[in-house]
Amino acid sequence: MSDTDWTAGYVADIGYTYGYYTQLNPLLIKLAFLNAGLTFPNVGTACELGFGQGVSTNIHAAASVTSWYGTDFNPSQASFAQELATTSGADVHLFDQSFAEFCTRPDLPDFDFIGLHGIWSWISDDNRAVIIDFLRRKLKVGGVLYISYNTLPGWSTFAPMRHLLTQHAQIIGAEGHGIVNRINGALDFADKLLEAKPRFGLQNPQIEKRLEQLRSHNRHYLAHEYFNRDWLPMHFATMAEWLEPAKLTYACSANYTDHLDVINFTPEQNSLLNDISDPILKETVRDFIVNQQFRKDYWIKGARKLSNLERTEALQEQRIILITPRDTIALQISLGGGKADLNESIYSPILDILADHTPRSISQLTDAIQGHNIGSSQLLQSLMILIGKGDVTLMQDEEASSKARAHTDKLNRFLINRARSNNEITTLASPLTAGGIPINRFEQLFLLARIKGQHEPEAWAQFAWNTLSSQGQKLIVNEKTLESAEENLTLLKQYAQNFNTKKLPTLIALQIA
Repeated sequence: MSDTDWTAGYVADIGYTYGYYTQLNPLLIKLAFLNAGLTFPNVGTACELGFGQGVSTNIHAAASVTSWYGTDFNPSQASFAQELATTSGADVHLFDQSFAEFCTRPDLPDFDFIGLHGIWSWISDDNRAVIIDFLRRKLKVGGVLYISYNTLPGWSTFAPMRHLLTQHAQIIGAEGHGIVNRINGALDFADKLLEAKPRFGLQNPQIEKRLEQLRSHNRHYLAHEYFNRDWLPMHFATMAEWLEPAKLTYACSANYTDHLDVINFTPEQNSLLNDISDPILKETVRDFIVNQQFRKDYWIKGARKLSNLERTEALQEQRIILITPRDTIALQISLGGGKADLNESIYSPILDILADHTPRSISQLTDAIQGHNIGSSQLLQSLMILIGKGDVTLMQDEEASSKARAHTDKLNRFLINRARSNNEITTLASPLTAGGIPINRFEQLFLLARIKGQHEPEAWAQFAWNTLSSQGQKLIVNEKTLESAEENLTLLKQYAQNFNTKKLPTLIALQIA
């Protein structure tokens, strides 16, 4: 690799996607840690390493009073992220430096929270060492690391096929044709290989289905997920070895539904896990049971246990809010092995109380469900599931929300206006939740029409259609393009009416609309 190769083997000729990742919201540490019986820090300073387009960093900075820092090596991505930061006016400091450059900056504060989403598995060991040193020096005592990464054993079957795909893209993929053509060529070659009935394919029949899934993905996503030079799925125990020099110990999963063994494992599996006292071995065995492919974890520098009284009092203080319309919530949860039904006698009373989207503390909710025979442990489990599903979320205090509102208004207005030309960003910032709420392009256009003084759903639909049609765009339903203006406008009116009655009241409650 030449001295001028600033990419360090990472895909740079195609931009990363504009995704939002809720686990990077430090507010969500609280309930996860309380469920695990651990103290949590109050996050005043935070950092994201490898922020991509910067959507998550900017939403979390705008929607909170936390001071955010971050870097991404790609200058075009950093430029867009900086534009978002300038727009919101939030306390966020973003750079286009490599990890080695950024992590040795003398002007960085110490951090309460450091996040890495989708980075660790796609960088070199040299860069991993830089990050570990950064964590050792710059993460405060009591600070939290959020890290997500590709995991073994879940990737063990597909790893050889991923290697073949990248080899084809590098060796046979025609230079000058761009990464997208090279990806498509590699996928075509893989199909031809499987048609030749190799023993690898016959002994691993799930490979064919996995390739079909890859074809449906955005090529920007595939480029960064599968076609970097460095790509290393890792056992949990290996991750623990990497983090040990930074004095980090495993706290708990950042995926709320992972906390609930009763819904994730059979009685026999739970019995096996309960017999394992070593936490590292226990997590490794969990990964084998579920064939884990991707972990989202919290690690802490100096874990401290709460007493039962401290934990109970802290839990009761946490504030929550319903962030999806009550009548759209299915009493089901998706798990690795399929779907599981939720107990209506427990979940319906909770959701009915939260249905007005009024902020409540868990203490207030506890009082409100009196008479429904729902115990405190059942309530906590239910909230963990509802937050994991994305129906409920935690709230920050009123003072922080009030300070954040001006920044979220500016950022959201910019993003809504941007939705006129594309559907890349489908998240807006809520000052109540210190994070993002999913809102699709049509809904953003309806909000923009509303901002411009249109008060009726039919007018919102007309505004959206005028915006789309002026760019030659049409709606697609069930893979069929709606050709006539009448068809498009009729469907948009249906969307707008539904938005008005269901989604808009929620967005108003969340101080987005």
